[in-house]
Amino acid sequence: MSNQDYFSAVAPKWRDYRRGRSYYWDQITSSIAFYVHPDSSVLEIGCATGETIAQIAAARKVGIDFCPELIEQAAQAHPDIEFHVMDAEDIQLQEKFDVVIMSNLVGFLGDIENALRQVRKVCHPRTRLIVTTYNRLWEPLIALAEAIGIKRPSPEQNWISAADMMNLLYLAGFETYRSYAGMLIPFDIPLLAPLANKWLANTLLAQQLDINKFFYARLVPEEDQWQRRYSVSVIIPARNESGNILPALQRTPDMGSHTEIIFVEGNSTDDTWQTLQTQAQLWEGKRDVKVLRQDGKGKGDAVRKGFAAASGDILMILDADLTVPPEDLPKFYRAIATGKGDFINGVRLVYPLEKGAMRTLNNIGNHFFSRVFSRILRTPVKDTLCGTKVMFRKDWERLAEGRKFFGDFDPFGDFDMLFGAHKLNLRMVDMPIRYKERTYGQTNISRFRHGLLLLKMSAFAAKKILFR
Repeated sequence: MSNQDYFSAVAPKWRDYRRGRSYYWDQITSSIAFYVHPDSSVLEIGCATGETIAQIAAARKVGIDFCPELIEQAAQAHPDIEFHVMDAEDIQLQEKFDVVIMSNLVGFLGDIENALRQVRKVCHPRTRLIVTTYNRLWEPLIALAEAIGIKRPSPEQNWISAADMMNLLYLAGFETYRSYAGMLIPFDIPLLAPLANKWLANTLLAQQLDINKFFYARLVPEEDQWQRRYSVSVIIPARNESGNILPALQRTPDMGSHTEIIFVEGNSTDDTWQTLQTQAQLWEGKRDVKVLRQDGKGKGDAVRKGFAAASGDILMILDADLTVPPEDLPKFYRAIATGKGDFINGVRLVYPLEKGAMRTLNNIGNHFFSRVFSRILRTPVKDTLCGTKVMFRKDWERLAEGRKFFGDFDPFGDFDMLFGAHKLNLRMVDMPIRYKERTYGQTNISRFRHGLLLLKMSAFAAKKILFR
């Protein structure tokens, strides 16, 4: 029996069948919806009767499926969503979407690579493709479930390994920037299912056994397509950094179409505020310099104040201690302007550290939290506390709108940005830099007090992302 005949035959009972297995499907939908911004336009390919896309909050929703009987039911059940009878291997939509979903579809495709190439028709450079598949280790268990009648028999499927799926995405012109597994028990068994799926499923061992695989991909960026002259705002929080103000102005390069430098003074006990005012006057007409005074406390508050006043397309943070050389900022600009990533994170732990640049306990702590946050964010993040982070202003604005999801207790600002970038489904890329010793002033970081706060934020983020 062909796939077309099979789905036409089961269509009359499809919605009842899915309703009886809503626990399994709701878990998948929840994982997908977590990364979809409410302002997004979303296309689901292989939408069946539309339950998945109906549960996702989005500004515009479109579903396609090759089975007319399923699409007819979808349109009747969800009149607010646009549905079309259309084959995944011959997409005819004249529209680009922010998010494209292929949930448990690739197993039924005759030519997965061709279907993925069809997906390119409906993608713009910042489109996110979300693909879910079965874990191939479950093939014999699913065959058994079909044999004993607890799962409806399906046509012969493609059982794709994670490596094969990422290779097919690559061949079709997509790069996979995040992948993980989820769900150990696909049935709603009180106590046991929540324990297994919320806690055990996220352990390293269980990840090999989880039934579902999730892949997040985007178009491989073409530099000629992405390259353009963006404007840049460099935000420099400055507390007790009087001696570093002039070097920061002298050493920060011009980037893109225009570069503005925004200092945010943070309740200094030295003459930093007076120095900023003096230098702003001296550099008037030579550089675009703004000087702000912080109302609250902490670097995070200073960064938010600076970002709010910024006019550039790209926002950069540069610590006023200049331990990250300002001369390295063009590397960050090039990475984001050419589409290598949407969020560029500075990394101090690749090259040898300059003597005296980082205390031993700080170094150990940074390596520890790198492993913790890489696990939580399901993305390699080698250095969480490097002061230099770069993102587009339009992404920052969306991040700020959704800050209440993670709360507002990060005094550094680094984790506010890391968590927010993850929730926005941004492609995060590490940028190695050579970390220098401070030449003026003293660090504002308290190893033990701030270390305990980092542990608290780690636990909070794990609860919100891994164990939600």
